[in-house]
Amino acid sequence: MILRPRPTGLHLFFILRGSVLSSIWKVLLVNILLAMAVTVAHGDLGALKITLTPIPFTLIGLPLAIFLGFRNNAAYDRYWEGRKLWGSLIADTQNLARQCQTFIKDAAPAEASEVGLSDIRVRIIYRAIAFAHVLKNRLRGTEHGSELQALLQPEELEQMQHATNHPNFLMLQMGVDLRQCLLENRIDPYLAPILDNTLSSIVAIGIGCERIKTTPIPFSYTLLLHRTAYVYCFLLPFGLVDTIGFMTPVVVALVAYTFFGLDQLGDEIEEPFGLQENDLPLEAMCRTIEINLRESLGEKDLPAALMPVEYRLM
Repeated sequence: MILRPRPTGLHLFFILRGSVLSSIWKVLLVNILLAMAVTVAHGDLGALKITLTPIPFTLIGLPLAIFLGFRNNAAYDRYWEGRKLWGSLIADTQNLARQCQTFIKDAAPAEASEVGLSDIRVRIIYRAIAFAHVLKNRLRGTEHGSELQALLQPEELEQMQHATNHPNFLMLQMGVDLRQCLLENRIDPYLAPILDNTLSSIVAIGIGCERIKTTPIPFSYTLLLHRTAYVYCFLLPFGLVDTIGFMTPVVVALVAYTFFGLDQLGDEIEEPFGLQENDLPLEAMCRTIEINLRESLGEKDLPAALMPVEYRLM
């Protein structure tokens, strides 16, 4: 994800990083070349004169712009919901760490020297960190990295690799540890539901993210807008050449950039968990969760925060 101050003046016309221009420049170039050819030929296709007035383009252009706006609003709703879910995940993992530290009693004197993943509180908190990384990889369809090796016990990591739903596996393991705390009287029975509600909220967040991932905007709706935008832009030169003459390629370029850009922008933000520059910064949010939870355990050797991409033109 790119966060930058609002550009001013000429900067607006030279920014490429994060722009949809890199995705639409080919079809935009073809459209401009067609407009130039139509201008030179003055709408003649051999012996055939293609005559179109601006009226049909006016009638189609307004509904097309409205429906593109509706689709982009729907796509942005998905993007914003994904961001809210990950914001809730950051909050719930912090609550989980606090509740583990507050509600779960210290181990028995014979076990007081246990540190690291052998301690239930540390194990649950580390699993919460691992959950964020695993959920990110599941949403993006990427493989797990080496970050999980320091967060999970080797045998648990091996078991997770054989599970079909890795985030759910980790939550089940947290439930097992919560039950162990009840059996060992390390948590008061009336406090256990509070911690369990936090775990349930984290599960709901993961399911909400998967719902966004697996339920795209209906393809028939998207296809209709794609086709209409392409037909409109490629026929537009024939409707303008008799009216504005040599300015036809310029006007066509502006209109095509707007329509193709809106169309592509909807495609980009429809899937907020991808790897494109305008997608959600899941790595940075996972790092935030890891820093917060490790710090809650009193650790000093914390990983550095991941900063958004710095402002630059290219």
